[in-house]
Amino acid sequence: MSTEINFPLFLPGRNNEKNNKVSVLAADIGGTKTNVGWFESENGMMVLKEEATYSSKTHQSFSHIIQKFIREYNLQKPDRISIGVAGPVLNGKCITTNLPWSLDISQIKSETLVDKVYLINDLESTAYGLAEVNEGYLATIHEGNPSIGGNVAILAPGTGLGEAGLFWDGQYLRPFATEGGHSEFSPRNNMEVDFYQYLKQIYGIVSWETVISGPGLFNIYRFLRDVKKHEEPAWLTQQFENEDPSAVISHTAMRELNMTCVMAMEMFVEFIAREATSLVLKLKATGGLLLGGGIPPKIYNFLNKSKFYQNFIVSDKMEHLLKEIPIHLILNSKTALLGAAYFGAFSED
Repeated sequence: MSTEINFPLFLPGRNNEKNNKVSVLAADIGGTKTNVGWFESENGMMVLKEEATYSSKTHQSFSHIIQKFIREYNLQKPDRISIGVAGPVLNGKCITTNLPWSLDISQIKSETLVDKVYLINDLESTAYGLAEVNEGYLATIHEGNPSIGGNVAILAPGTGLGEAGLFWDGQYLRPFATEGGHSEFSPRNNMEVDFYQYLKQIYGIVSWETVISGPGLFNIYRFLRDVKKHEEPAWLTQQFENEDPSAVISHTAMRELNMTCVMAMEMFVEFIAREATSLVLKLKATGGLLLGGGIPPKIYNFLNKSKFYQNFIVSDKMEHLLKEIPIHLILNSKTALLGAAYFGAFSED
């Protein structure tokens, strides 16, 4: 990637001396895992000192994870706590989308005795993680025309589907969260109508998250197997029983060991491209599209094929605009964790 790519984020406290040497306990809470890190600010940059990953579903609450992390690494009380969470944050509270947790800033302050606690959406924290783009951070899928600038869109499939934007105010990019992953999926052809009907029987309302996510990839495969009657070999059945199905499908498709898995992955990538197009057009994200989350780095070879780009630029009247959009893939798996740290240290002047 080019080291010239940068994102001028609105972090008003980044150059304020009082925010130097601030300790931040940052967290990225996902439906599958929670990443926790201890950061210290040094000259406008966040330096990671300690980090750990915990299974989200095997812990009763986020507070238990905080206490465990501090105890395991023999840490003192941090100056600030900053949390990115998969779910809508309203008035300092969040009921997580894919976990039976409820987070409340007031409660966390009371339990930790830390005065400054920040709670933001995980895609918002992913956006703030772009404060530190360096060599190896991004892979460019399409260069587009970066000189245009403007708003930026982020699409991040993982356990769920996250979507966010960065509003260009003329000087800075200001991240904001959305819950666009829960908008309704729309089929385009007869086969997709059948797919929609299949999902409707399972979910009632078919959102884009039921299509573009780890479970979504398995949904596509199951449709091809159960409705379109593609055969499943015994060795693949056994792998599904012992491993994460979406990981099995992606690994099998990458090695071209089973054509049903390849077809599922191709449909999955096409759906990513289509929803990315919708997000870019709705945000008028001429500053670029970023693909993040846990899945895109693992399927980069599929996303980097011409089929993804050709599906992305399909539009009734806006193909000329879509061709100008730079498209990058976020390779750094700790972007959301890093972004939470930057927000906690520098969001206030």
